[in-house]
Amino acid sequence: MKSANPYLFIENCRQEMDHYQKILGGEIKNVQFADGIAIFKGHEGKVLHGELHLGDSIIHFSDIFEPVSKGEHVKITLDFDTEEEIRKVYSALLDGGHASPALQSTFWGALHANVTDRNGVGWLLNFQK
Repeated sequence: MKSANPYLFIENCRQEMDHYQKILGGEIKNVQFADGIAIFKGHEGKVLHGELHLGDSIIHFSDIFEPVSKGEHVKITLDFDTEEEIRKVYSALLDGGHASPALQSTFWGALHANVTDRNGVGWLLNFQK
């Protein structure tokens, strides 16, 4: 596995990334907006993905695109080295849990899934092809 890092889903994401950078330091990188992506029509100006790099760690960020219940604002993102590895972890986390979306190829060239495990922990699984 390449890494495990937190993923924060918050309103006014771009402003909040600046807020956390002022507190923690680091460098904001790889900010991608929903603009021009058909499935995000109506969400122009919202952050689809952003990163705050702190040493060897990354805090990932996204605006909220659909209602989020209390306790669902933080997930753990896992980046994998191989397709075999992501499929193995995906299957294990699904035992007693659920996925939405299920493991699938994405428009950003990855194999990706969002899984909530049997304990209610949210996981974002990603293997960049």
